[in-house]
Amino acid sequence: MNAEAKTAGMVGVQRASAAVIGEVLSGKNLDRVLESVLAGQRDLSGNERSAVHSISFDVLRHYGLLSAQLDTLLTQPMNDVAVRHLLLVSLAQLQYSKAAAHAIVDHAVNTCEAMGFPRAKALVNAVLRNFLRTPEKFKRERFKADTARYDFPRWWIDRVTHEHPTGWQDALLAAREHPPMWLRVNTHRSDAENYLKKLAEKGMAAMHAGGAAIRLEKPVPVYELPGFTEGLISIQDLGAQLAAPLLAPVAGMRVLDACAAPGGKSGHLLELAAIDLTAVDSDKRRLKRVSENLSRLGHAAKLVLADAGDEHWRAGPFDRILLDVPCSGSGVVRRHPDIKWIRRESDLASFARQQTRLLAALWQQLGNGGRLLYATCSIFHAENGEIIEQFMRKTQNVRQIPLSKALAMLATPSGVLASKFTGGQLLPDHAHDGFFYALLEKTG
Repeated sequence: MNAEAKTAGMVGVQRASAAVIGEVLSGKNLDRVLESVLAGQRDLSGNERSAVHSISFDVLRHYGLLSAQLDTLLTQPMNDVAVRHLLLVSLAQLQYSKAAAHAIVDHAVNTCEAMGFPRAKALVNAVLRNFLRTPEKFKRERFKADTARYDFPRWWIDRVTHEHPTGWQDALLAAREHPPMWLRVNTHRSDAENYLKKLAEKGMAAMHAGGAAIRLEKPVPVYELPGFTEGLISIQDLGAQLAAPLLAPVAGMRVLDACAAPGGKSGHLLELAAIDLTAVDSDKRRLKRVSENLSRLGHAAKLVLADAGDEHWRAGPFDRILLDVPCSGSGVVRRHPDIKWIRRESDLASFARQQTRLLAALWQQLGNGGRLLYATCSIFHAENGEIIEQFMRKTQNVRQIPLSKALAMLATPSGVLASKFTGGQLLPDHAHDGFFYALLEKTG
């Protein structure tokens, strides 16, 4: 590749990254925006596309700090929002990428012109060079605002500190880390010991954490994992691997996985026992992913396109129901950093209404003596403990199973112990994401 083409490629990366950030900050989903923006950038190589992905995640993971840095560097507000997004991208590159600082600055100036803002070239150059002259002035600890210290909006920080007074700081700091890569061995086709040998043969260091859980020392693309295509393993966070064992299906049971996409927990349920599984999702494209995942793993289930909470949809009674409800996603923001900036506090009430509706409707489909596991990937009480408390007050034929007892029955992966749950809440830490579980039994 000649120098001119290389430069054009680097400019393309910055331009595409700035476009992604602009779309996300306007309220759009990061994954969909990346797909859309990169679809229109056919000239970018595979490595350049990966760079856009990485830069976009870095900006959103550290957006609170980057915004504070940029506001300090600017002497007056910017009129061109697109140029601001380019500067955020460039500041992220200077701090979190391995690219040479001078190249980042030079390309940012060229990108500014390519974006149609030639008059802002001098500003872009000055801002970035001022940052490089005294980078120590812009370290995180120099900023007093918690939004810059923790990279979360103010309302989010206030809510977490109030609801989790002893664990809030660790939870916020963990959410800024790159997530670990956890695998779940498909016990129908292999076991942890044999799969660790396959990883070792590929030179991939890993550790067994109990059960079917394996953690890679260094994340890799899924296509590099031995036996992934053949269904030997699934990608699933350690905290998420608790759901199916907590529900504890037994051979011959009728089991419902409501809101099943993308199918990770469906697969896990089928790996635990020979059950009659119905997997439901209201989105046709997402249900297709369930089908593809189960097919890859060699599992079979009845797939239904429906709103599991619709009073007109009935397929019970079921012996077990997994209700993994739609939620804010506040426990998985290190995998989806856009959530921090596009979610609004007012959204929680909307999620709570949907969660309450689903729980009430699915309870009617649970047989006497059956168990329902209510699950979210949220850390907010409004979606978790409050939903269960309200349901328990209004429902007579329900008994909540203490998770400490349920977990004691499991070969629980090390690092995820009953003592880490507070009222069913598992806060994010370096080992796993944040989840909430409540196990409910229907009494006669």
